[in-house]
Amino acid sequence: MSAEFEAVTRLDSFPYRHRLSEVMARPVVTAQGSMTVRTACDVMRRTGVSSLLVLAADNRLAGIVTDGDIIAVIARLGADAIDRPLAEMMSAPVHCVRDDALLYVAVARMDRLGLTHLPVVDDDGRPIGMVTARQMLKARARQALVIGDDVLTAAGAADLAHARASLPGLAAGLRQDGAPAGAVAAVIGGVVRDITGRAASLVEASLFADGWGAPPSPYAVLVLGSAGRGESLLAFDQDNALVFLGDQALDPWFAEFGVRLNAMLDQAGILFCPGEVMVRSRQWRRSLDDWQSTLRHWVFQPDMQALLNVDIFFDMAFVHGDQALAIELRDYAFATAAQSAFFLQLLTHAVARLDSPLGAFGRLITQEGRFDAKKYGLLPLVSTARARGLGAHVTATGTIDRYRGLVEKGVMHADDMAGLAAAFEDILSAILAQQLADIAAGLPPGNKVAPEALPRAERDRLRSAFQRIKLLRAAAGTIMPAA
Repeated sequence: MSAEFEAVTRLDSFPYRHRLSEVMARPVVTAQGSMTVRTACDVMRRTGVSSLLVLAADNRLAGIVTDGDIIAVIARLGADAIDRPLAEMMSAPVHCVRDDALLYVAVARMDRLGLTHLPVVDDDGRPIGMVTARQMLKARARQALVIGDDVLTAAGAADLAHARASLPGLAAGLRQDGAPAGAVAAVIGGVVRDITGRAASLVEASLFADGWGAPPSPYAVLVLGSAGRGESLLAFDQDNALVFLGDQALDPWFAEFGVRLNAMLDQAGILFCPGEVMVRSRQWRRSLDDWQSTLRHWVFQPDMQALLNVDIFFDMAFVHGDQALAIELRDYAFATAAQSAFFLQLLTHAVARLDSPLGAFGRLITQEGRFDAKKYGLLPLVSTARARGLGAHVTATGTIDRYRGLVEKGVMHADDMAGLAAAFEDILSAILAQQLADIAAGLPPGNKVAPEALPRAERDRLRSAFQRIKLLRAAAGTIMPAA
């Protein structure tokens, strides 16, 4: 094992296992820009907060005022500052982060930008919480600045490749610290999304510098598949798409953007997708109207290729560009899919057609000592959650989050969800352990597991997981998704 690998494995993994939603202060204390400094001081004293978020008319963030800002303006203006409106002294625009981000993202951003306060926003960009430097120190997060905002400040493919190369060591350290495989997969998926988003930003800048000009219309880059769900392990390639406003005449700029984006990601170690599920492919680069038409075709005139596309498209995550456009496409996709019981039934029955690695007496059937744990294990669990979730109007994209949503909707029993979640974790754990062992041995990581190399207890849990999946496949042939 290299010295660099060993150094990464010794990191404190806390900020890679916990999300901002677990440590942020809520609810946020907000104000209007017309509020005076005098009133703001009284509000902050009564509520015990050290900052106020100033809202615009649509309740989105317009600015932030901290206790330090107030002290500074009083020191500069004296008593005259007391009756000044917050709009004159607030900091804007406001740096913020999503509530589902892991702690390390916020820690690194606050460290790089010198921030003491960082608002947390929801999918629509509205504030729902606040994290402070004091909270982050309490969370032990400052000890683990490894990847963090390094990705967001990368200058090119080489910098992104460095972040990509650190993932095996980080995953090993997280596992040694007791992090569940699902949590490790969430970290890896988050880094893949960050790398893709940063690459998109760099490519956009390169197009402008090379005379292509600014983007001809609003657009959004999406990450699909396992990274979109936040369930990536160490063997992954590119799955991405793009949506833009306007007509086909605008496509040349986006076509060049796709070629450069996919090339940069490949150079960074996120390899080209063998199935060409990438922005450079016209099929995965469409206007909003074209995407909506395509989605209607997939849902109301489905074929086998449509089912394959759905497998990854409905796991989309926004990473760059116009987030409102991505949300509009996501909402349309989910609403359209939920309208066709026939389409949802096809998705569910597709699970029933999957093979099982279990042979006589529950033995795992292998070829050359291994079997494909992703194909036989993760795929049916992920596909069932997706199909049932779409039918029940569950908008989450993570597999376990989808199962939880089904429980909340009353269409799945909590005990069934717990069993499926355990199976998902056990299979993820087996794949990750095999990948780390293969990397340590100088082999490329994959999704095939050698069960005989596992400790007996883990091998037994793996067999139990596939027994549960076998029952799931049998039920998929008869159960109609909730409508």
